[in-house]
Amino acid sequence: MTTDRPHRVSVAGVIVDERGRALLIKRRDGSTWEPPGGALDPDATVPDALQREILEETGVKIALPAALTGVYKDMNDLTVSLVFRCEALDGTPATGPRTRAWRWATRAEVPDLADEAYAVRVLDALDTAAPPAIRAHDGVTLV
Repeated sequence: MTTDRPHRVSVAGVIVDERGRALLIKRRDGSTWEPPGGALDPDATVPDALQREILEETGVKIALPAALTGVYKDMNDLTVSLVFRCEALDGTPATGPRTRAWRWATRAEVPDLADEAYAVRVLDALDTAAPPAIRAHDGVTLV
């Protein structure tokens, strides 16, 4: 095994409202719609990182624990993303230093808004009857 390109871990949360819509964001450093989240710092627990990232990117505090809905590996940059279905506890979605836009999206809207690699994360999180998904992608498309 090589350590030249170690894996990274990230967390993301799909906040679902009372109408079954998912909260998506556009980061200031990107142009695609995606669920809020970010890198898991070495000294952070998964729940703490999830709550911190979502709060920083949306202004929304989530309830914990959150349900794991999928594990996704980017085969190009070796990031393993843990995605959770989340419930908002407090706060109103807002833009900020890391987020330039946000919107609520229905299940039908998600595939047209997000790249396949992000859309599937949201769709998996909206599917409450399925076990957590395990998928791989190339950064944009499922492989």
